[in-house]
Amino acid sequence: MNDIPAGAERHETATERDDRNFGELLQELRVTQTGVQILFAFLLTLAFTQRFLSLDAVQRGIYVAALLLAMLAAALFTAPAALHRMLFRRGAKHELVSVSSRLAGIGLGVLALSFTGAVLLVVDVVLGRAAGIAAAVATLAVCAGLWAVLPWTLSRDRPVR
Repeated sequence: MNDIPAGAERHETATERDDRNFGELLQELRVTQTGVQILFAFLLTLAFTQRFLSLDAVQRGIYVAALLLAMLAAALFTAPAALHRMLFRRGAKHELVSVSSRLAGIGLGVLALSFTGAVLLVVDVVLGRAAGIAAAVATLAVCAGLWAVLPWTLSRDRPVR
């Protein structure tokens, strides 16, 4: 885009940039956390419905995998808050931002897999296995496209700031 050095247009110190980056990351996590909580709650309640007893072994396996992936996504998305609490006032903001960003990225991948599993389960039960697989593939493709390919395409020629 332009040749201005990273951070120069903001006139901020490295510490200020770390503070801003962590604040922005927390805002992103607030958005994703809501989706994870809704999915996790939905999956938790399924096991206690009468229809759950009619699921076959494959469907139960898909259910357990989607549930555990949703739990893992929730853990990954809340880890930055726990890290912040443990590292508070220890001068580790740069490391906190770096590790938290990686955890959030991994969390998005795990969340995409959990979404895929949940869609597979529901569509399999409603329309059959072939439709469930098609819907799951489409779900994974949409998540990969919007969460990985599009950002990568937009960021290829831009420096990290």
